[in-house]
Amino acid sequence: MSLFRKIFGSKSDSSQQELKSNDRGKYMPEIKLPIDERFTINFKANGGKFLYCEDLNEIFQNLGNIIDENKWNDKKTLLLDENLKEKFKNSNLQTTTKISDSTFFLTTCENLIANDGSLLISSKQIYEKKLPELPINFIVFATTSQIVENIGEGLRGIKSKNRQKIPTNITAIKHFKSDDDKDFLSYGSSAKNLYLLLLEDL
Repeated sequence: MSLFRKIFGSKSDSSQQELKSNDRGKYMPEIKLPIDERFTINFKANGGKFLYCEDLNEIFQNLGNIIDENKWNDKKTLLLDENLKEKFKNSNLQTTTKISDSTFFLTTCENLIANDGSLLISSKQIYEKKLPELPINFIVFATTSQIVENIGEGLRGIKSKNRQKIPTNITAIKHFKSDDDKDFLSYGSSAKNLYLLLLEDL
């Protein structure tokens, strides 16, 4: 059974996943959870909805379930990424490139940030659009290999993968309350109703 199945197949509270220092000896070091486990716990704590998928068939099935659950069957999907459009061409989505016509945004992301459960996106996903302009409903397709420790590591990865032309408009999406502290990358962003379709690729 995979790690994600173990985490989300259980109904126990996520706080039970962490070993608190007061449960250990005074001088014992704090136990650090694996990076993927930390991301999922922090992401869910932020209010994100998480669907772990072992293959693309599960991705398509869970996408259909999200659409059915929200009664979005006759609504249009904002889909800007041509590669994603090809991947989901058999999903019977009514797609549009106009924000005003869309109910939800189907996109990828640059990275998943473990230490705060946020998602790092750039102009490769949203072009020069600002987060508040986009639909409140996000469905994000990502893979487990995109999980990194922190935003700094994510930024280094973006620079490394795009040496010819580094993406602009880099933003961290956090589904926090509006009065929570925001770092400079997420300043001015708005909370999103966010679903994550996470594909196992490691």
